[in-house]
Amino acid sequence: MSRGPVGVAVIGAGVISKQYLDNLTKFPDLQVHAIADLLPEAAKARAQEYGIAEHGTPELALGHPGVEIIVNLTIPAAHVEVATAAVRAGKHVWSEKPFALDRESGLGLLKEADDAGRLLGCAPDTFLGAGLQTARRVIERGDIGVPLTAQTVFQTPGPESWHPNPAFLFQHGAGPLFDVGPYYLTALVQTFGSVRRVIAIGSKARATRTIGSGPRAGEEFEVEVPTHVSALAEFASGASSHSIFSFDSPRTRMGFVEITGTEATLSLPDPNYFDGELCICRTGEKEWTALPTTGPASGRGMGVLNMARSIRGDEPHRASGQLAYHVLDTMVSVSESTDSGAFTDVASSAPPSAPLPEDWAPNEATIDGVRA
Repeated sequence: MSRGPVGVAVIGAGVISKQYLDNLTKFPDLQVHAIADLLPEAAKARAQEYGIAEHGTPELALGHPGVEIIVNLTIPAAHVEVATAAVRAGKHVWSEKPFALDRESGLGLLKEADDAGRLLGCAPDTFLGAGLQTARRVIERGDIGVPLTAQTVFQTPGPESWHPNPAFLFQHGAGPLFDVGPYYLTALVQTFGSVRRVIAIGSKARATRTIGSGPRAGEEFEVEVPTHVSALAEFASGASSHSIFSFDSPRTRMGFVEITGTEATLSLPDPNYFDGELCICRTGEKEWTALPTTGPASGRGMGVLNMARSIRGDEPHRASGQLAYHVLDTMVSVSESTDSGAFTDVASSAPPSAPLPEDWAPNEATIDGVRA
């Protein structure tokens, strides 16, 4: 039996940890006990910033008796290693995306957690926000008719101009496909269901890039992965999508997602955010009509909170490991298709996530009592 807020520890005190901690430290159903990092001084600085008493190496977080969820904010190459260690320590795990870098390690992690009776969750949790949840309600009540196709576009010059340590974003397990692909692909899977097969083309504009900010500005690093990917996906429902993921565009175009149905086209908010503009253009109309969005949009950490409430009670776990693995499997299939030039089947599938109630309230205490 457990009582009260669910204990949390964060492993990884890097840039993204601040966005999480802004929310995790404010949700009444969570209690952040510790911040950990391979660099203890980084953990200490972040802990002091948020008034968190305990900080140190990952071993502190994994062995903490009050911690039930490890929030794994390490670099992509360490996601599976840290998550596996956490599961073996008896913890539930929320990881930043991607879920893993390959199918074998992803499936191994799923089995570890299933055997241990632990929950796995994974970013993005942006699909739980008001923007994409409202879009889902609009589609499910039939406002656009039968959803048929989608287009998504993410184009930037690349993160090396602003990120002080960007090399990992151009290594295996990253690039625009693995770094931003999970946001767009998760939104598409939530709309159309599981992906059945993909075909893609990938390219690399430059063999090296130069760090543009911070203490290492001017340093060059190697680009290991395609920095532009154009992918077609066919879903089990028969729907299809076309997506561009690029770090090679002088012009920035982010957050473009359009779903076309038999009766209308829906323009969705940027799937990297929790809210935004939602518009519809119906057959015969020339202009977009803005639609109001409803529901919570608290930001990163909503998925951790949903996991915590699932642990304590009967709330469905939405941003699940199975969903994250299917998105990973899709991205690996896209990557394989860029090498082969042929369609690649996606073997996995993901059940649809339960919709989030419009009155779901992150800032209200809901699990103060004793639960099994």
